[in-house]
Amino acid sequence: MKIYSSDIQSPLITVITVCRNPGPALQNTINNVLALSYPRIEFIIIDGGSSDGTASVIKKYAEQLKYWVSEPDNGIYDAMNKGWVKADENSYIIYLGAGDMLSNLPAPGAINADVIAGEVQIGTKFLFKSKTGLRLKLGNTLHHQALLIKKSIHPSAPFDTMFPTYADFDFNQRLLRSGVSISIDPGLKAYAAEGGVSSSFNRKESLSVVAHNFGWFYVTLAMIYYSLRHEI
Repeated sequence: MKIYSSDIQSPLITVITVCRNPGPALQNTINNVLALSYPRIEFIIIDGGSSDGTASVIKKYAEQLKYWVSEPDNGIYDAMNKGWVKADENSYIIYLGAGDMLSNLPAPGAINADVIAGEVQIGTKFLFKSKTGLRLKLGNTLHHQALLIKKSIHPSAPFDTMFPTYADFDFNQRLLRSGVSISIDPGLKAYAAEGGVSSSFNRKESLSVVAHNFGWFYVTLAMIYYSLRHEI
């Protein structure tokens, strides 16, 4: 475990990385997280039993990690649930995939909502800016690489693995529905590698998430919204 300073006045942040056979991309994320200057950070790595030597890479940093494991899992959201359970109950949790990086974290005094959402540069082509309200009822307008979530608002593992592509969207909608405070802060910035489990739009599953959380009226609105965005 590594906490970068004894400044107990700053909110604790837990960075969780889940991966399987990530190759050299994981090293980039490890270097990024360990170099962050934020006062209090803990780092968790959940590896899905990689066969490419990933466990050997992780072991080099074992003393700087709060927790790590390399074992088979039941997919990305099962691995993300494992990480969530191991995070400190008083921390804010953020997920980075292998190859993703945090560019900037908010000042400690600015971390005062239940959820802090920022901006994600996706590859070299697209800047994702978080949105909430009606837009989040229709599509996933929060990106986990720039999303700090206070664990105490949902202590148990949050991702429903019945949604293999959009369990994070489902959780984001449940957070909105529950009325937690969500702050949009452009001071939270991340870089995400292109690709990933949700890089190709799964219209059917996205609509299933909307139906599950907000009902068929919002499914109708979402269908119109997706058509306008050419996500068909």
